[in-house]
Amino acid sequence: MMNAETSQLLLIDIQERLAPAVSDGGRTVERAGLLLDAAALLGVPHTISEQYPRGLGPTVAAVLEKADPARVFDKVHFSCQADDRLAAALAGAGRPEAVLCGMEAHVCVLQTALEMAEAGYRVRVVADAVASRKAPDRELAIERMRGAGIAVVSSEMVVFEWLRTAGHPEFRAVSALVR
Repeated sequence: MMNAETSQLLLIDIQERLAPAVSDGGRTVERAGLLLDAAALLGVPHTISEQYPRGLGPTVAAVLEKADPARVFDKVHFSCQADDRLAAALAGAGRPEAVLCGMEAHVCVLQTALEMAEAGYRVRVVADAVASRKAPDRELAIERMRGAGIAVVSSEMVVFEWLRTAGHPEFRAVSALVR
């Protein structure tokens, strides 16, 4: 089970020029926003990566406006874990569980998930919040991550496991996000 006290959220490369090019980009942006909102309500720290923003643009405005600007990092490595600044920020959060969403599932999300798992994180990839330009690439990435022992979850699994109970003080606010 995921736990809000031990989780951190990583939003990978949800960028202006990439989002319209991926299959289900709108859904991915919407689900990433939901996860970011729930994380804020539940005290789960977040980090955002941007792959070569000069070429792919910044993070989509609907996500970026909810983010802590100090937690947004540009990169050229495909894996966030391979970037020294990002790896330090992720380790600095002191949370051993990493919940990943973003683009592209078969490149940056996959490589990040594999390397974070290798580094000792308990990695969860949010299936309804990851996308690739081609649907078969996304499906192969999810299959490969599962085969590597990485848990594949949905955004609702994440938020309700973070809540744990309908008695949580933020239950109404968080459950309103998924309606």
